[in-house]
Amino acid sequence: MSKHKHRHIGRNDPCPCGSGLKYKKCCLGKDISDGEKIKDRYLRLYNIRLKEKPDIEGIKKAGKLAIQTLDLVEQNLRGGMTTDEINSIVHEFTIKNGATPAPLHYRGFPKSVCVSINEEICHGIPGNRVIREGDIVNVDVTPILNGYYADASKTFFVGKPGPGALKVVSVARRCLKLGMEAVKPGNTVGDIGWAIQNYAESQGCSVVREFVGHGVGFDFHEPPQIPHFGEKGKGIVLVPGMVFTIEPMINLGKKELRILEDNWTAVTKDSSLSAQFEQTVLVTPEGFESLTPYDLDAPLVPK
Repeated sequence: MSKHKHRHIGRNDPCPCGSGLKYKKCCLGKDISDGEKIKDRYLRLYNIRLKEKPDIEGIKKAGKLAIQTLDLVEQNLRGGMTTDEINSIVHEFTIKNGATPAPLHYRGFPKSVCVSINEEICHGIPGNRVIREGDIVNVDVTPILNGYYADASKTFFVGKPGPGALKVVSVARRCLKLGMEAVKPGNTVGDIGWAIQNYAESQGCSVVREFVGHGVGFDFHEPPQIPHFGEKGKGIVLVPGMVFTIEPMINLGKKELRILEDNWTAVTKDSSLSAQFEQTVLVTPEGFESLTPYDLDAPLVPK
């Protein structure tokens, strides 16, 4: 288990917003939810584009479609189907609802959704692989609706899960919840990563380092990066209007991975199971709001 002490920011320390000024000369005592100066500073320092109310509404609508898409996949998921059948479901539903699947042709990615099974960590390309009873299947969707992007994923059980599958999926989902709970103004990107890493490693699992969460909304991938490991108090300070994904990839075994010959699919190096859950999160003045909300406390296996 990894433990890091929270570093207190002193008046004479460099301001965590990255301005280069001392904390007492910069953000100390300021209402960091106060719009324009923070918006300009975050754009200049980090290339982070804070979202306004109309943008947030647009991302929410795309987020609603993302969750409806995942629900539709879950209703149709069964042993014996191919991953390409999932791609067809996602593609047709996205188009039918007036949206575009962001993964399609993104940097040469050939399909409309990422489908990753068992030892596959992420970016699995749908094809003729047959899904079998006992598999765990991660489905990652990103619709673009009226120019706005929302990103979400879930890992599903097919049939009755084994103990390893149950454990890694449970830990991954809990990691997302804890990461989201670390989101509030004044906290840092490092607080999110620490919350995830601390819990995953306490459960004997590992956190993938090579893939991280990211800003989203105006584009598929925007600043900032959101690592799922880190130290409390380190990194960019969270301010209202930031929108990003938290999407921890948790391995039952070791954290190391390799990329298959398709140059996309990442798999665990030790062939252990891997699971992921993802939501798109808005920093609000009070804390956070999920723009792709689904229940992180529901029973994992329906009774």
